[in-house]
Amino acid sequence: MDVRFINPFLEGTVSVLKTMAFVEPRPGKPYLKKDALAKGDVSGIIGLTGAASGSMALSFSKGCILKIVSNMLGEDIKEINSDIRDAVGEITNMVSGVARQKLEALGLNLTAAIPTVVAGKDHTITHVMGGPSIVIPFETDTGPLVVDICIGEPKK
Repeated sequence: MDVRFINPFLEGTVSVLKTMAFVEPRPGKPYLKKDALAKGDVSGIIGLTGAASGSMALSFSKGCILKIVSNMLGEDIKEINSDIRDAVGEITNMVSGVARQKLEALGLNLTAAIPTVVAGKDHTITHVMGGPSIVIPFETDTGPLVVDICIGEPKK
């Protein structure tokens, strides 16, 4: 995977969470993920097509997503419910949108599908492209989240 695809998703995640939820995610060192097991309790997955094809997932720990959505909605949410799942879909869409704008500035135009949200212990994420993905881990004051990206080489 082209390393140029990583920073737009990293920047998009930081930007959206700071702006929408007043949460400051701290990025860790990206790594290659070789299995399908999600790294969180609830995940949003979105397909990408255009100049390249693939998918992106955001996977949140329970504590992290409860704080993010509580901040966004201005109320204290204690459990993963339909509001949380809806918000994960919206956050996934917003992060994808910021990343796609940044990729467009590099000459790579991508279109996003409608996000899918999966929740539950030990759920899996299967990327459109199959194979390994790049994971960017983040820490927040209330728990971890990851951005999980699998995008093919740009079309010539």
